[in-house]
Amino acid sequence: MTSQEVEVLVVGAGQAGVAMSEHLTERGISHLVLERHRIAERWRTMRWDSLVANGPAWHDRFPGLEFTDLEPGEFPSKEQVADYFVAYAEKIGAPIRCGVDVQSVRRKVGEPGFDVQTSEGGFKARYVVAATGPFQRPVIPGVVPGNADLVQMHSSSYRNPGQLPEGAVLVVGAGSSGVQIAAEIQRSGRQVFLSVGPHDRPPRSYRGRDFCWWLGVLGKWDASTPAQGAEHVTIAVSGADGGHTVDFRALAENGIKLVGRTTAFENGTMRFAEDLSDNIANGDAHYLELLDEADAYIERNGLDLPEEPEARLQRKDPESLTNPILELDLAGAGVASIVWATGFAVDYSWLQVDAFDENGKPRQQRGVSTEPGVYFLGLPWQSRRGSSFIWGVWHDAKYVADQIAIQRSYLAHNEQHALVASGAA
Repeated sequence: MTSQEVEVLVVGAGQAGVAMSEHLTERGISHLVLERHRIAERWRTMRWDSLVANGPAWHDRFPGLEFTDLEPGEFPSKEQVADYFVAYAEKIGAPIRCGVDVQSVRRKVGEPGFDVQTSEGGFKARYVVAATGPFQRPVIPGVVPGNADLVQMHSSSYRNPGQLPEGAVLVVGAGSSGVQIAAEIQRSGRQVFLSVGPHDRPPRSYRGRDFCWWLGVLGKWDASTPAQGAEHVTIAVSGADGGHTVDFRALAENGIKLVGRTTAFENGTMRFAEDLSDNIANGDAHYLELLDEADAYIERNGLDLPEEPEARLQRKDPESLTNPILELDLAGAGVASIVWATGFAVDYSWLQVDAFDENGKPRQQRGVSTEPGVYFLGLPWQSRRGSSFIWGVWHDAKYVADQIAIQRSYLAHNEQHALVASGAA
């Protein structure tokens, strides 16, 4: 079977792959996008039923298309987000083949480019863009053995409370996913324990503007690197129920029991770190710091935005904060299941090139790999804080497309020089 030839092969047709296709098309660069499942499949099948985007419709989109069925300040559901990318791909005429699993990419020997093996045969590509994003392999810490008498699932497998057996639930992880899942389970009538680690807690909105707007005008989306020690700190913000600021004290008032980081499990007892108070206090400090910066921005620019003193009011500390639970007999507390909202790891086992460090992390700068001809797209902090957001991926794709165009120009110059030298030109 002969291999199909393509100049740029883009692997993955989620938000990164669709954005990449648009920018390659604008530059007249021939390409093909291969997708294992459907366009934006992870939005449909690796999210819980009630999930909505954490950014409003006016912000979390590509420049070339609005969400036509939503008001600008509304938060699209997971299905609306997936449908948006399908519509966008149709709008730009993206050359996407679905149902094709990329199995391996290897550099060709003695000539430029890569040999690509897929479930639909072979390809030869001059350039490869890994646009599979950061959410590839769910991570469940090896704290509780698999044979424990508990139902354990990752947040990517959670759909709704009806999946879980009767009894209380421990949710581990208090970023956007963990907080929303814990609140939903609690509303279903179950006792919920929420394990809270270090986090950044911005206001959902302040003085009439969404936090996405504030991070933009304050220059925080463009931060090129995270603050020291904050590389893996989660953001606790929610677009659920029309959008609201995450308030752990309010969650506790509604019946959720807060605990610190989950550290160990032995003989049916879960142990938690003595860091709950510090984690909540640091989240509060980040919250208040952003309010201070917003107030200063308003004054500096003479903006007429309504004051919001109630945003600084703080609820009374709950008992779970003043008298923290450090050990929990799960059976005694009626806990029958654990939902691990503990993030994802990348999986580039198919990309068999010299582009990774000893931990399997891509070696790249703004998506340009140390392996010539290989590019990455959709990585957190790829170029800035906003890189893993929908609009951020679009801008990163523009840069990667520019780099591919530059390399094509060098190659074209070399070919033209060879023709001149041979007298064929």
